[in-house]
Amino acid sequence: MNPDSIIECVPNFSEGADESKVRQIVASMCVDGVRLLDWSRDADHNRSVVTIAGAPGPVMEAAINAAGMAAKLIDLTEQTGVHPRIGAADVIPFVPVHGVSLAEAAMLARQAGLQIWRRYGVPVYFYGAAAARPDRVQLEDVRRGQFEGLREASLKDASRRPDVGGPELHATAGASAVGARTFLIAYNIYLASGDISVARAVARDIRASSGGMQGVKALGVLANGRPQVTMNITDFTLTPMHRVHKAVEDLARQHGVSLGEGELIGLIPQDALGADSAWADQIPGFDPEAKILERKLHHPIDWPGI
Repeated sequence: MNPDSIIECVPNFSEGADESKVRQIVASMCVDGVRLLDWSRDADHNRSVVTIAGAPGPVMEAAINAAGMAAKLIDLTEQTGVHPRIGAADVIPFVPVHGVSLAEAAMLARQAGLQIWRRYGVPVYFYGAAAARPDRVQLEDVRRGQFEGLREASLKDASRRPDVGGPELHATAGASAVGARTFLIAYNIYLASGDISVARAVARDIRASSGGMQGVKALGVLANGRPQVTMNITDFTLTPMHRVHKAVEDLARQHGVSLGEGELIGLIPQDALGADSAWADQIPGFDPEAKILERKLHHPIDWPGI
């Protein structure tokens, strides 16, 4: 790899209610050469998302450390939340930024997954560009049944067993999905009124798997007691963000509902903002300096104290 290579890692953890636990997990990622770009927690989704970047080796080590700390602190048998999950360190994606190919990011994911199993006894499923099997490319296929369903299925069905470790999941930390992918944008839109049935109908019509927009994954959920369309935009070059916002607005209007505020989880690439950035104006307090990856690389944030 290029000596100036930069890779991003955006691990998601199944804890958003206990700030102390989240801070400990984030702090465990403090490794020389790794920059902390963003972290946030959501109590209703019971989920936290962290964004780090740096040279591939240190970033991999930081992600492995975090998986171990999450396994120590999070007990999935007592955890509930809006967001689907299979593990304490639920998803660990590696994203090439500069001087790293997607294939190299996939190799890094494979190495990280092996170490997570060896060090902490947490089984791993590889997904995205790191998938070892074609039926595990899509994260939602890996996560089918969530922790409770996968815990049973991995013992009874050989096709559901982890790629590394197992066949049983870790008793309290479940399993981790470790992968490599291009940029993904986690974008949520609240509905100003209506109920979860409207959010679900809008999500069904917009997501690619139902014949909607290319590169869009969507669910209708209740978040903070309000209906929300929660989305992952897996290819903003195919489906720009302003088009996603307009489509959700039009579909909601068909149900007699207007849109509330938007929400971004984590960072976005500069190119995703686009010439038509009115969609971002619907996000309270949106600050390009704080939410655009290329800018944050030059202005990382401090690691949290515990």
